[in-house]
Amino acid sequence: MGYSKLQEMNVEVLSMSVDSVFSHKIWDETELSKMVDGGIPFPMLCDRGGKIGKLYDVYDEDAGVNVRGRFLIDPEGIIQAAEVLSPPVGRNPQELLRQVQAYQHNQATGEVMPSGWVPGEPTLKPTTDLAGNVWRVWQPKK
Repeated sequence: MGYSKLQEMNVEVLSMSVDSVFSHKIWDETELSKMVDGGIPFPMLCDRGGKIGKLYDVYDEDAGVNVRGRFLIDPEGIIQAAEVLSPPVGRNPQELLRQVQAYQHNQATGEVMPSGWVPGEPTLKPTTDLAGNVWRVWQPKK
């Protein structure tokens, strides 16, 4: 899954760290450009002193860094999903894509998605009749 897929979905991607824009440039030129054709395609922002990281509760005061976090923020500015991982474990771009698709589907239809939903699978229409009967209309994959 690439950045272009997220762009097609009208998703704005920003990255942020406490490192300077100069460090970002060197990292992009010496590391990322060897893993991603053309280097990082979206803005890398500098969060000197972790001011924004503190707001999102990802700033590690002792180390002076923001730990890895991913936040899905809807068009109204509301955080719909947050994932924070320590450095040893990488993020899953397919899960990011799935979540964006699910939230966009919910915003467009009002329908909700069961656990592990992927586009094309059944969704649920929230009603008072559904309460206590989800098991009748949705069966987990075995």
